[in-house]
Parts: sequence; C-alpha cells; structure tokens
Amino acid sequence: MESAGLWTWPPNPSRIGSWIKGYFWPWNILFIALTAIWWKFVLPDIDTMRTLGWDWTLELLAANWIGIFLFYSVFELRYYVMRVQGQRFKYNGKFPSEQPSDVFWFKSQNIDNFIRSFFVSVPIGTVIEVFILWTYARGAVPIVQWNEHSIYLIVMFLIAPAIHEVHFYVIHRAMHWPPFYRFVHSVHHNSTNLSPWSSMSMHPVESTLYFAVALWALVIPSHPIVAVYLVNIAGFGAIVGHIGFDRLRVSDGASMNSHAYAHYLHHKFFEVNYSDNGTFPLDQIFGTWYDGSPEGERLMRERFEKKKRRLNATS
Repeated sequence: MESAGLWTWPPNPSRIGSWIKGYFWPWNILFIALTAIWWKFVLPDIDTMRTLGWDWTLELLAANWIGIFLFYSVFELRYYVMRVQGQRFKYNGKFPSEQPSDVFWFKSQNIDNFIRSFFVSVPIGTVIEVFILWTYARGAVPIVQWNEHSIYLIVMFLIAPAIHEVHFYVIHRAMHWPPFYRFVHSVHHNSTNLSPWSSMSMHPVESTLYFAVALWALVIPSHPIVAVYLVNIAGFGAIVGHIGFDRLRVSDGASMNSHAYAHYLHHKFFEVNYSDNGTFPLDQIFGTWYDGSPEGERLMRERFEKKKRRLNATS
C-alpha cells in the first residue's frame, strides 16, 4: 500500500519515493498515453466539435467502446478465462463464473457486469465527454493554451489523478448514505468477488456521478485534453481496484503489483477505503483507512462499534 505510513512526520524519503512511483507507474502513465492517442487519432478538430452531430459523437462512443473492450478483455481473458496464474494472489479463492446468483441478470456476474459496464457506463461517460468537448469548442468556457501556459497545464496533468480521487471519495461517501446505497450503489456492491468487468458495473445514477469528475475541467481553468484525461482515468482506471488479484503475472518469473488491495478491502468491509486505490490520503485524514494489518483491523472494529453505539442511542 503506497500511502500507508506516507503522510507522517518526519518524512520518510524511501516511502515518498515509493509513493511517487506508484502515483504514476504503471497506471497513470498508461492513461496519459491513451489520452495522447485519443487526442491525436480519435477526436475531430475543434471546428467539427462546435456542432453537435451524430458522426463525431458516435465515432467517439465507438472508440471508447473498442478501447474499454480491448483493455478490460486483456485482463479478463488472461486471468479469468485462461487463468495463467490460477488462484495465485487472488483475493477470493473462487471465480465469478463458479458462483451463479439471483442478484445478477441471467444469474451470471460476468454477463451482468459486462452489460452494465459496456452498455450503461461507457455511453454515459461518453455523453459527458461530448458535452465538455462541445462546451469548449463553442467557446462557452475559455481554453488555456499550451503555448501560453504549458507549465500550468503540465501541473493540471500531474494533479488530475488527485482530482479524480477527491471527487470519487466525496461521491463514494455520499453513495453509502443508506437510501442512496439501497437504490443506487448496491448495484455495484453486488459484486463481492471482483473481476475486471465489475469495474463499471453501476446504476446509471452512479455512472453519471462517477464520470462527472471530468466536469471539473470546466470549473478549473484548463484545456480539453485534461478533460479527456479525466474521462480516461475514470473509464480505464476503474479496473485498477477490481482486478481481483494482488499481483499479476506478466511473464515467467515477473509480476506486477495490481494496486487493487485497498478497493478490494472496501468491497469486503464496505465502510473503509472510499478513495479508490489509496494513493491519496483522504481515508487517513477522515479516519476510514484500513490496510489489512492487525492494527488496522483493531481501529476498524473500534470505528464500527462507535457507529453502532451512536445508531443505538438515536433509535
């Protein structure tokens, strides 16, 4: 866990270095590369985006569908269909295909998660992306130009993952309010045995709030490519906490950290680790951090007991 013990005094240089590496590698570097590809080869020129039309909007939807399908399928096929490392490093000893349940469409978590991710969340994210690009193109908000403020825009790229985590933490805490959880967020939490297509298996309301992170590019002076980056962090990055394995075998004798443990613990214990993959200290600040250690277990149980006593006192 990159953030565990990082935000302490005095600073620990090795932990800071490890956190900086984890903040960018491997995921955010990959999402930056994908954003560059989208900007260069997928998005039309600004004059085209000035007018809402089916041609460029459907092309963007198709690109997002293809990109998400290929990206998610790499993990699904390799670790859940081919099972190249079996159950090694898997948090749950079973695979979703082995656990049919009535809570899912067709009693299949895999089918249910795919339909919700692919046909609900990706289109909703694309609609938000189209709205932002169209807003920029028609001049409703000013565009910060690279040739005038390149350092500022580089900083925006550097802090975009942190913007995502702050946004995600706030809406995630709100979705655990009992009425909201019951009617909206419970759809996502039906998947307790996580797999890649669980990532964006959401109620439409949750998908909308989730991808609304990109709207911050209209509030904070920015550039359309930053908005596309935020959409990609949300879309492609959703998989990070839902891979279901602590480490991923890359080749014989080589594996990589998935960074999925913090969010796995959230799905298991519900009221911990709201801030995505735990690389930003919001859970530490607000007392909802759990790292799976015995000390963390004790603190988590104490929080649960305090909450139970508080609820009993008001009932």
